[in-house]
Amino acid sequence: MSEHNFNLAELNGLGLEDFDPAEYITSDEAAAVYINEALLTNDAALLASAIGDVARARGMTEIAKKAGIAREALYKALRENSQPRMETIARVLGAMNLQLMVVPFGARRSVESAAISGTVRVAKIASKPAPNKTASVQASAKRPARAAKSATKKAPA
Repeated sequence: MSEHNFNLAELNGLGLEDFDPAEYITSDEAAAVYINEALLTNDAALLASAIGDVARARGMTEIAKKAGIAREALYKALRENSQPRMETIARVLGAMNLQLMVVPFGARRSVESAAISGTVRVAKIASKPAPNKTASVQASAKRPARAAKSATKKAPA
């Protein structure tokens, strides 16, 4: 018996049906909200499972093909309690026309709403940003000062 005074056998006798979220994820917006809610839990296994639900809703074979991952490997990577690599997550999300986005705390709902409504366009970041000579000169100028400070702290009194 559990603390709720029923056991698994009693639950099975109630005639409840399994819930499959994939049946209700019918748009890009629904998929984005569903995956974002999983992201908010900070649980990698739940995130993988949510991405798997969306992939199943869209057709696992097609998503695997677009992501360049074997279907069986995709099922394995996105099953409950898995720990997929970031590369796998990015490839699968890309195959589903989705992407991860980082926003400051507190700005989540406004950015999410704007992105869903289409009023905000997310800029793609180049793989190699243009060098900023001013920043690199400033950074190299600060390094010797830090080294000198740490050397004076370590010197015996």
